[in-house]
Amino acid sequence: MHAPSAAAPSRSRAPRSAQRCALLLALCSGVLTALVAIRWRPLTGTDGDIARTTHRWAVGDPGLTHAFRVLSDWVWDPTTMRVLCVAVAVWLLWRRAAWWTAVWLVTVTALATVVQQALKAAVDRPRPVWLDPVDSAHYAAFPSGHAMTATVVCGLLVWLVRVYGAGPALRRTALGVAVVSVAGVGVTRVWLGVHWPSDVLGGWLLGAVLVAGAVAAHQRWRP
Repeated sequence: MHAPSAAAPSRSRAPRSAQRCALLLALCSGVLTALVAIRWRPLTGTDGDIARTTHRWAVGDPGLTHAFRVLSDWVWDPTTMRVLCVAVAVWLLWRRAAWWTAVWLVTVTALATVVQQALKAAVDRPRPVWLDPVDSAHYAAFPSGHAMTATVVCGLLVWLVRVYGAGPALRRTALGVAVVSVAGVGVTRVWLGVHWPSDVLGGWLLGAVLVAGAVAAHQRWRP
């Protein structure tokens, strides 16, 4: 008689927790975006110091730089991440008949692309410019599309692995791969001299905002 009433508070707390997390992350992301937009000198100075140091390392170690280019341009590229997202959505439809979750996954990933491109146009931050570049990139710098896309796709997939009851070994493996991918793509973008460090941080924060908000929406509105 009392079991349903005991379970109800737990279900209601889950989306609220995700919502609070999304709001906190959104606040941090908003502050960083504002500081980048006004070209706050302490931030731009720190960005410049880190970027110049890593660029010297990149020029001085062409072997590692080539490896980072392969990882950044192929393994952790946004297109690769989106293809992975579509593949998982197809699996959800084929093996689980989870049409709502599949559409949710693809929609959130597409929304991330729209948000990052809109912010790039709005902030219009120039990318680092070098006399001896080791890589090149297009569009404005903030936020890093690589970092944001990896955060969104990896975050959503790690959550789905847990939701669909994977074993502990698979959950740990998925989490480890996600952490390495999200952190690694940020490091490679700064190392290759195509982003300032705060671009990467902005991509991580915005991606985390979307993941938290998407999880809250999934928990609240899934049929």
